Amino acid sequence: MSIGLGYLGTPESRAALGHAVHECALHGSDLVIVSPRAVGETPEFAADRALAEATLRSRTVTIQLVDSEHDLADALIDLSYEAGVELLVMGQRRRSAVGKLLLGSLTQRVILEARCPVTAVKPPVEPTG
Repeated sequence: MSIGLGYLGTPESRAALGHAVHECALHGSDLVIVSPRAVGETPEFAADRALAEATLRSRTVTIQLVDSEHDLADALIDLSYEAGVELLVMGQRRRSAVGKLLLGSLTQRVILEARCPVTAVKPPVEPTG
């Protein structure tokens, strides 16, 4: 069984990575990280990947690099149809009242077209005041 993660190198993606790693550890699943090539070649990505691999020592962490952010939705949807993929995890930005009417087009498309469940993760918010 595998869990797929859409990773863009944003704080939202890092929160999603933490959630995906937790789910993998909980269910004994492998992790498939799908990321645009430009993001996947950054030192931050390498550090996040190393952290995931260290946490999931006995599980496989696979990387799939796509050409652009626009290809990420297609890659995640395709991944959802592969045998053994049980969940997709994506980061989600917090939205204004108007922005709440629509999710981001990438997230919305994956949620609507994926075969398996999709979890949208928001980064933690610090209390104000």
